Amino acid sequence: MKKEEIAGELFSEGYNCAQSVVAAFSEEIGMEKEAAAKAVSGFGGGIGRLREVCGAVSGMVFVLSNIEGYSDPKDRTGKKKLYIKVQELTGKFREEKGSIICRELLKGINADTSPVPSERTPEYYRTRGCRGCVECAAGILEKYLEEKKEKGK
Repeated sequence: MKKEEIAGELFSEGYNCAQSVVAAFSEEIGMEKEAAAKAVSGFGGGIGRLREVCGAVSGMVFVLSNIEGYSDPKDRTGKKKLYIKVQELTGKFREEKGSIICRELLKGINADTSPVPSERTPEYYRTRGCRGCVECAAGILEKYLEEKKEKGK
């Protein structure tokens, strides 16, 4: 099963957008699914339902950072390399979805910033494009990681 399908299924189970992407890649980042989901639980709804950066994008960046990130604060080369890749992958998401901002992606849908999560009803899933965003982010990341593996880098 492709990562985008796994992430989409996780979203349909009730995980938020960030959790769905990260949990789909939990093995690749060396985390148990539950720990991975907990680590990014506050990024759903565009960071705590503030409707800022899409949680699926945040999840994608979290996974990428775990795989290719740096830990030395003086590693300017590592930082630049990661930021280039983050901009590239988020740019692909923006090209496909039109934005990386949650409230813009939810345009025309009640995208309030109340901290109370929306009930996951059939209507919720039918009217929101969140699953598509989750699948898009996971697909972009999976494709990048596959290409990187093929190149042997």
